[in-house]
Amino acid sequence: MVKRIDSNAQRLKRHARVRGKISGTPERPRLAVYRSNANISAQIIDDVNGVTLVAASSYEKDFALSGSNKEAARAVGETLAKRALEKGISAVVFDRGGYIYHGRVSELAEGAREGGLKF
Repeated sequence: MVKRIDSNAQRLKRHARVRGKISGTPERPRLAVYRSNANISAQIIDDVNGVTLVAASSYEKDFALSGSNKEAARAVGETLAKRALEKGISAVVFDRGGYIYHGRVSELAEGAREGGLKF
């Protein structure tokens, strides 16, 4: 019998392993990425207090691009960085969410770096 690999279960396993090692603090919160087939979103989270400080995604009303390409991911990263700097957040810990650092995930990170976040 051929067993089909559940890739999302494997991603969640990787994500849990990474989350055991990194955590967001008030001084240096965590930038968490979520990527679906159609959209991409990111949040900056303070894990000590359990609050989301800033969020941006490709499924917001005023977002003009398609959410499933690299240009949109870069735009989400730049938007997130702009909102974070307005709130006084300049340094974060990057949490790729168990996804491979490639394609849309890396473009979001580069967009956030271009926007002024340090990680």
